[in-house]
Amino acid sequence: MLSHLPVLQVILPLLGAPACLILGRGKLAWLFALLISALSFCIAAMLLHTVYHQGVISYALGGWQAPWGIEYRIDLLNAWLLLIVSGSSTVALLAAQSSIDVEIAPEKQTIFFVAWLLCLAGLLGILATGDAFNVFVFLEVSSLSTYTLISLGPKRESLWAAFRYLIMGTIGATFILIGIGLMYIMTGTLNMQDLAQRLPLASDSSTVFTAYAFIIVGISLKLALFPLHLWLPNAYTHAPSIVTTFLAASATKVALYLMIRFTYTVFPSHFSQIDIPLEEIFIVLGITGVISASIAAIYQADVKRAIAYSSVAQVGYMVVGLGIGGVLGLQATLLHVFNHALMKATLFMALAAIACRIGVTTLTSMQGLGRKMPWTSFGFVVGGLSIIGVPLTAGFISKWYLVSAAALSDRWLLVLLIMIGSLLAIVYIWRVVEALYFKPAADSTPLKEAPLAMLLALWLLVFGNIYFGIDTRLPVSISAEAAIALQEGRP
Repeated sequence: MLSHLPVLQVILPLLGAPACLILGRGKLAWLFALLISALSFCIAAMLLHTVYHQGVISYALGGWQAPWGIEYRIDLLNAWLLLIVSGSSTVALLAAQSSIDVEIAPEKQTIFFVAWLLCLAGLLGILATGDAFNVFVFLEVSSLSTYTLISLGPKRESLWAAFRYLIMGTIGATFILIGIGLMYIMTGTLNMQDLAQRLPLASDSSTVFTAYAFIIVGISLKLALFPLHLWLPNAYTHAPSIVTTFLAASATKVALYLMIRFTYTVFPSHFSQIDIPLEEIFIVLGITGVISASIAAIYQADVKRAIAYSSVAQVGYMVVGLGIGGVLGLQATLLHVFNHALMKATLFMALAAIACRIGVTTLTSMQGLGRKMPWTSFGFVVGGLSIIGVPLTAGFISKWYLVSAAALSDRWLLVLLIMIGSLLAIVYIWRVVEALYFKPAADSTPLKEAPLAMLLALWLLVFGNIYFGIDTRLPVSISAEAAIALQEGRP
């Protein structure tokens, strides 16, 4: 059984989705989905432990060895992401039933859990597969289910947000497919390790460079990298609150993984010698996204929308790390992938708990909630401190590494701009804190705290933000090993 863990990671939620449909509506479907997600998390933890201590795992589907057959290849990079995605899903599902009882009609709840497990299967499949075409297949599985999840939001605007994401997502997927097709034309293979050996022989061809350009643009759309981010604020704002919690902690991380995988593993390392300053482009787009999205967040009346714009800014930080390059820059990106999943899930989980009680997440409606919902409100504050990068929170660690990487490369203007981004985060987080604690309540009606399941999930995330801001051994060691392996071109 242990030898089949790579494929079980994907098969479990993939088969769990139709099984969830058979179970029908009610808490049984929720418990089953939670069980599947928790088992996926356990498998991811076992894979990470195995890879960290024993090296890369290669699994040939059907016994057909690569490159003829489809290979699932688990190294430290995707094992780390598998843990993040499955963990995010499990924590979000813990609170899902309490949230969707308020936001989703009972007759649609079964479809909700089916789409959730399909989305999880798609994201895990993208991470696990070593086949470029399978990346596209699983990308479509996760995307189609994501559109469904967003469309199940409580307001009519959810349908428009899902449709807009569908259009942008389809364009991005088409770009990726064209890039994969061009690579296949030049090499005759789709296995990533085989591509890495064959592409250097054809790297002088403009076709290979065109393939890389198509793939990077397509991934940037999925990643919501500035200026291709316009779908994200609407999608996160109008999706069911618990869906936003899951997507914010996982979907953009998987897109970033693809960017790292194709840049460092699949395409030739000497692509940086081409007369296009790709690293500088990443830095400019990333830091522009940080500043512009943070400013946009300040002016939002809906807190959920403000934190959605904050996600665009945090994606910018990750891409800046890629642009800086080197082991430290790449490590900063991988650290921020983990820490951002923690802090953004915390913020959106707190907002989901607030929406569960008052139905909206506008600044005016949240006035005085610090006294009525103290545990939920303080959870939001901790997530906000982590987004800002206050010491003793997880967010401080990745920003410290990012600033260190920029300083070591003598990019002092970039250091200043990163600090300005954190100062802007103080502004939009403070506006919420001010409404929660320093403004009179909009309504004197007594209000209950969030449901127990939501509080449990929220405070697991709060604890994670604080714990990994103090004890950094696990994320720092894994991100360092993964960054060194990628930088040296090891599998």
